[in-house]
Amino acid sequence: MAMTMTQKILAHHAGLKEVYPGQLINAKVDMVMGNDITSPVAINEFKKAGFNKVFDKSKISLVMDHFAPNKDIKAAQQCLQCRTFAGEMEIEHFFDVGDMGIEHALLPEKGLVAAGELVVGADSHTCTYGALGAFSTGVGSTDMAAAMATGRLWFKVPEAIRFVLTGKPRPYVGGKDIILHIIGKIGVDGALYRSMEFTGPGVAALTVDDRLAMANMAIEAGAKNGIFPVDEQTTAYMEGRVRRPYQVFTADPDAEYAAVYNIDLSAIEPTVAFPHLPENTRTPGQFGDITIHQVVIGSCTNGRLSDLAAAAGIMQGKRVAKHVRAIIIPATQQIYKEALRLGYLETFIDAGCAVSTPTCGPCLGGHMGILAEGERCVATTNRNFVGRMGHAASEIYLASPAVAAASAIAGRLTAPNSL
Repeated sequence: MAMTMTQKILAHHAGLKEVYPGQLINAKVDMVMGNDITSPVAINEFKKAGFNKVFDKSKISLVMDHFAPNKDIKAAQQCLQCRTFAGEMEIEHFFDVGDMGIEHALLPEKGLVAAGELVVGADSHTCTYGALGAFSTGVGSTDMAAAMATGRLWFKVPEAIRFVLTGKPRPYVGGKDIILHIIGKIGVDGALYRSMEFTGPGVAALTVDDRLAMANMAIEAGAKNGIFPVDEQTTAYMEGRVRRPYQVFTADPDAEYAAVYNIDLSAIEPTVAFPHLPENTRTPGQFGDITIHQVVIGSCTNGRLSDLAAAAGIMQGKRVAKHVRAIIIPATQQIYKEALRLGYLETFIDAGCAVSTPTCGPCLGGHMGILAEGERCVATTNRNFVGRMGHAASEIYLASPAVAAASAIAGRLTAPNSL
């Protein structure tokens, strides 16, 4: 039976020659990830079930990133519980303040995920690692507990949608614009429990950072996972990071897909998702006059070095509008250090921005930039649901780092080539 890339990875990890859409399988996992919000629930379930050791202390990652540095007593207690558990179980990959980063930027950077692997995490944006040719997906905290104890989980094999990418992106158009364009086209349930498989000659025109942003937001289309083929860019990224053997899987030429979409990258404009759904997309000619009050550049979607470079290039020698609060959040300590070395942080500070230690912070309305009633924010984050970043009467506009930086300078929603 012909199989897609995702189906081949699942079959391999289940010890089966082939799998088919809808089939229930029990598969080995290569990495189990949790954060400071989801891990405490998993730890409670782990202990309630009577487990006293993890299946492999080198295949679990706990990242304190959502409410860290701790915003309140509850957050401090959650991190303490994770820290204590990591010590008891001798978990090798525990990341805390001063060492941590935003989980879905940190794990690829540290080489903890690789092509052909099966990765689960108690966070919906675990689908990010499909950018490296892995099957990665979010699970609940109870599933995380089971995976930590046994190294296995049940999965229903998803059918797939194929996105054939052609052409090259225009200036100021990157992975964020492309995935927002796609979600605008198919809707937030357009890939419900399906695998979004990105293929075609246009993949070569996308950087690994572009692909990480796109795979990250597959969940915003309802997908089980997003995945890219492994090419020279992928292997170059993993070289020096991944220090273990990995296996590359490719889709069969006659694999079956539930739908096929042809996407011309050269036709995509800077794209923004208006409130209150990622599918509510508009391009510069449709922006209108939207005054903004805050800009957030960071998150697991767009907090990487290339994202900061794009924003710094636009902000260089300029000042943020007086009525705008601009918050910059490098996604990891290494990215923070490189941005400092390259002068990006100085550019941001000179422009009137606040620069934060790595944290998810405002993305989920945690801290470091909560919105008040009636305020509008242009954010490089991944969700713009009602109340996501604060007050239920606030608004979030999802955008690329280039659009966010230009908007911070203009004081209104603005395309980067309009400054």
